[in-house]
Amino acid sequence: MKRVLITGVDSYVGDSVEQYLARWPERYQVDKVDMRTPDWKNTNFSKYDCVFHVAGLAHADYKKVSEERKALYYKVNADLAAETARKAKAEGVKQFIFMSTANVYGASAPIGKRKVITKDSVIDIVNLNGDSKLWAEQLLHELESVGFKVVILRAPMIYGRGCKGNYATLSKLAKKLPVFPDIKNERSMLYIGNLVEFVRLMIENEEQGTFFPCDKEWYCTSEIVKLIAAENGKKIILVPGCGWLLKFLSHFSGQVNKAFGSFAYDPALGVYKQNYRKYALTGGVRLSERKGKR
Repeated sequence: MKRVLITGVDSYVGDSVEQYLARWPERYQVDKVDMRTPDWKNTNFSKYDCVFHVAGLAHADYKKVSEERKALYYKVNADLAAETARKAKAEGVKQFIFMSTANVYGASAPIGKRKVITKDSVIDIVNLNGDSKLWAEQLLHELESVGFKVVILRAPMIYGRGCKGNYATLSKLAKKLPVFPDIKNERSMLYIGNLVEFVRLMIENEEQGTFFPCDKEWYCTSEIVKLIAAENGKKIILVPGCGWLLKFLSHFSGQVNKAFGSFAYDPALGVYKQNYRKYALTGGVRLSERKGKR
C-alpha cells in the first residue's frame, strides 16, 4: 500500500486527487494536513511514502502589487514548499510531488501570434506566480538524493467541474452571452480527470523529474465557449473580425492575451509511458458542466 500525505486543504487539485485515489482503498491511503497554521509541523511524516504538495497561491498577478504581496508569494509558494520537503526528507519520505505551473514560460503570445513550448524553451518569468514557483523548484532540486525523489509538475490551465479561475470565467460567459469573438488560437489545458490519473501514475511508478501533463489536443478559446454553451442548452454565435478590437484592448489588460492568445505545449512534452489522457475536450467539458456530485 502507498501512503500519501497531501499538504494543503481546500485545494481543488488536492481534493480531486484524494477522491480519485479513494477508488482503490486497498492500494492507497491518503491523509491531508492544513498548512495555514504552524501546527502542520507536528505531523509525523515518517509513515508516508509520498508527499503531494498543493499548498500555494495559484493565480498570477499581472498588475503592480505591494511589497507585502510579493513577500507572501515567495513565503507561501517557495519557502513553505522547501520547508515541507526538508521535513519530508528528514523523516524518511521517499517522494515529493510539487504542483508547479506553465507560468514559468511566461505569458501567452499576443493575439494572432503562436507560442509553442518545447523541451528547449527557455524560462521567461513575467509574474510572481511563475517566479515564486520556479524558485520553489530550484530549492526542491537542491534536496534531491538517491532516497528522496522530487517530481515537478508544470501544468497548464487546469479545468473541471468546480474549478476556479479562467475556465470558470469562460463557463459563466458561455451561459450568458449570445455572441462571442471568433478568434483562432492554440492553448494547452489539462482536464482534472487526466491530472489525477497522472498524479496516481507518478506515485505508483515512484517517478522523479520534471513533467508536463496536458491534454492531447490544443484548444481554441472560442470553440471551448461554444462547447460549454451547447452543454448548457444555449446557442452562442461566434463573431469573426474581432481581432483588431481585442488587440487594442490587450494594451490595457494582460487578461485579454491570457484568454485569446496562444500558449501551447509541444505534444511530445505531454507524452508519458502510460496513458493518463482518459478524457478528450468534449468529455472534459461535458463532465465539467454536469450538475451534482463531482
